[in-house]
Order: sequence, then structure tokens, then C-alpha cells
Amino acid sequence: MDTVERNGAAAVIERLCRATNDHDLDAIVACFSPDYRNETPAHPARGFTGREQVRRNWTQILAAVPDLTAEMLRCTADGDTVWTEWEHRGTRPDGSPHLLRGVMILGVAGDTIRWARFYLEPVDQNEATVDMAVRAQVGAR
Repeated sequence: MDTVERNGAAAVIERLCRATNDHDLDAIVACFSPDYRNETPAHPARGFTGREQVRRNWTQILAAVPDLTAEMLRCTADGDTVWTEWEHRGTRPDGSPHLLRGVMILGVAGDTIRWARFYLEPVDQNEATVDMAVRAQVGAR
């Protein structure tokens, strides 16, 4: 992992990564402030506020993907804002691979995450080329 100095805002995010890999639900939740605000710009209806939703989300994730591992591929901080790139891997209950990749931009206040802009998505395993994908995005034939 490329990372900045291991203190301050980036240290909170590294603590979240460790808690995730330890499957420690309480430690994961403790990384977030009670009034945590999550924005998911590509899926606006998925945004939420509050630490309790974090708990509900991670309860489901850890139950459904018991071998989940999280890797923070890159991390850089600018004051209390931390830009991170992640990969989550594991196995779903039906035996299929669970693979997410993407970016999270996180705001840290003290020793907790106060807000996030979440861009982590399932990896598309189909074989569509870039030309095919662009045509599909703009509705061209």
C-alpha cells in the first residue's frame, strides 16, 4: 500500500482496514462518528446518515462474505480529507466471488470518520470492450 504518514487522518482509515480484516464489527463501527454522513454519488438513493446504518451494513456484509478481505491499495491525506483506493475480496454464499474495487474519499474529525463519498463498486466481469461500453452508456447502436 502506498500511504502517507501513519498518523492523523490516515491512521483512522488504516484502523478501519484492520478492523475490516479482523471482522470486528464493533471496531468497524467505532471508526465512524455517530452523525456519520455517507454519499454515494453514482447511486444517490443509497446515501445515509448515522453510525447505526454502518452497523446494519457491515452485519450483512460480514455474514454474507465470511472470508472477506479488504486491501487499501493507495491512501493520501490532505488535512482531514483522506483519498483511498480499495479492493474487497471474498466468497458469497453461493460460492461466487465477491470482488469490489473503487475509491472512497473520507473526512476525518478527531479519531473518527465524519463523512464519505463512496465509489466502491462490484467488478464487472463481462468481456465488453471499451467501445461496447461507451455505446451502451450513450445508447448508440
